[in-house]
Amino acid sequence: MINYAHLKSQMIQLLDLLRSILYPNVFDAMEEAHSKEELEAAARRQLREILERIYREPPQYDDVIDTLFSKLPAIRDTLDTDVQAAYEGDPAATCREEVMLAYPAFEAISIFRIAHELYLMKVPMLPRMMTEYAHSLTGIDIHPGATIGPYFFIDHGTGVVIGETTVIGEHVKLYQGVTLGALSTRQGQQLANVKRHPTICDNVTIYSNSSVLGGETVIGENTIIGGNTFITESIPANTKAK
Repeated sequence: MINYAHLKSQMIQLLDLLRSILYPNVFDAMEEAHSKEELEAAARRQLREILERIYREPPQYDDVIDTLFSKLPAIRDTLDTDVQAAYEGDPAATCREEVMLAYPAFEAISIFRIAHELYLMKVPMLPRMMTEYAHSLTGIDIHPGATIGPYFFIDHGTGVVIGETTVIGEHVKLYQGVTLGALSTRQGQQLANVKRHPTICDNVTIYSNSSVLGGETVIGENTIIGGNTFITESIPANTKAK
């Protein structure tokens, strides 16, 4: 029987280690300076223990572990663009380190980008546990299955919901309370693996408390969605929707 409380504790420790590997000059999971090799060895051990707990039949643990660690440089590169988008998009930001340490959006997005790679490898439970942990910390709910391009910024963040089959392009900015959701989930499991959530193209801004719903809904590039709007149909590029 899985001890879920212990599993969650291990998952949190793993996230701390991974973020220390990604940004060693900002985060330190071990509370003192450690080499990259030591951090990676500790994270690999932690991930292996988690995988051994959640898989009922032994898979190729090393393949999952090696694949995730091979993706870390690309994750770092994409997160750098997210930090840049936040810094450039918020005149209240004083430096990039402030974005990483004080902005709930970076907390949620950094955890999402790690969880997304595990989701793509079809690792059970763990990716969703990671993003729900981020949700509990930040109020930002991003399903690990969502596809999100670089330079992604969520301003303020509280109450944002991004569904599993959402596709988001580059340079997209969301404000608090935005929902990128499904029109209806009454069919339950019959909708698994069906695109239920919208597509948001490049250079789109969606202001607070707006809902964009439906798998066939596409928000064209360079579009601005005003606050408190309810959208269930596609919006063409270069539009200001109110």
